[in-house]
Amino acid sequence: MADIANEVSQRPLLDLTTGFMRFKTFSAAVELEVFTRLANGREVTAEEFAAETDLQQRPADVLLPALVALDLLEKNGEVYRNSPVAEEFLVKDRPHFFGGFVQFYDRALYPGWEQLVNSLRTNRSMFVDPEKQETVFAPNDFMMNFFWEAMHSLAGYTGKALGEVYDFGAHHRLLDVGGGSGGIPIELCRRVPSLTAGVYELPHVCPVIERKIGEAGLGEVISALPGDFNTDEVLPGGYDVMLLSQVMHCGDEEANRALLDKCFAALQPGGAVLICELLLNSDRTGPANAAVMGLNMLVSHAGGQNYSEAEYRDWLSDAGFVDIDVVRFDAAGADGAVVGRKPAWKSSRAAGGEHDRSRDHR
Repeated sequence: MADIANEVSQRPLLDLTTGFMRFKTFSAAVELEVFTRLANGREVTAEEFAAETDLQQRPADVLLPALVALDLLEKNGEVYRNSPVAEEFLVKDRPHFFGGFVQFYDRALYPGWEQLVNSLRTNRSMFVDPEKQETVFAPNDFMMNFFWEAMHSLAGYTGKALGEVYDFGAHHRLLDVGGGSGGIPIELCRRVPSLTAGVYELPHVCPVIERKIGEAGLGEVISALPGDFNTDEVLPGGYDVMLLSQVMHCGDEEANRALLDKCFAALQPGGAVLICELLLNSDRTGPANAAVMGLNMLVSHAGGQNYSEAEYRDWLSDAGFVDIDVVRFDAAGADGAVVGRKPAWKSSRAAGGEHDRSRDHR
């Protein structure tokens, strides 16, 4: 008789198949503001929950156990309350509110993913018509009012996690290249009072940055710097640390190598660059979050994918960076940063020439 315990199970396939149900349950609860309604330890019965969310009793009775099963709510006797993760990240106006990110995926990315097979067959984004716009980041009402807000909370928590494993106190001036709404510099400058920062972003995003740094009370510490790292020949200079957070996955190898060359040229001698991403392992077999995010780049961008630590190491080395290392942390948007340092001696490219790589790698 076959050993049933060792037989292959259909369970992993079922979990994959029903994954969308979990997400849609989650996003529905965010839209209904379930977790904000139950903030600060508030407890409700199923009947009170139905009245609070303006649902009939049957929908409330099927939603509640689903949210408990997903570890978003807890049940104690006949009452329900937020789980710790919901209380921390899913209550509006909390510092690292994740709900906007959930709604962005629900309203923007989810429909695009329905066209994944078309993206695979055509190697084209389902979000960008190249005849109408060059990038998904072009200004429009949705991007300005929704996307940057969604990314802000993700960036802030990434900055918190990164600041716990990398010593930004060793630096004085940070340039966040393609830094979105400035979430990471806001977190880092709060953590390190001696640090100042510039957020180098597309001109139409700079008002968002200025509003966010003003709300954080850091208008004298952080500046918005308009530009486009894809088309500008040089990056702003005078910085001793540069951050590329969730930027490199948007570009192909040629574009990413060109960007690292610009970083090397602009960075102060002895300074560091950090590539902050969901990192694929060296044989490109996972982890799952990094691998699947690569498909998200296919669906949403004209170029780009997720890359491995080994690829980033090679690109940094070829650009002239030395002492390359990786720091690991746990955040939704990234799980590590590949760090490279510019040699302390002057080895930047002269106009039209190459820097002395023999000295960089001695």
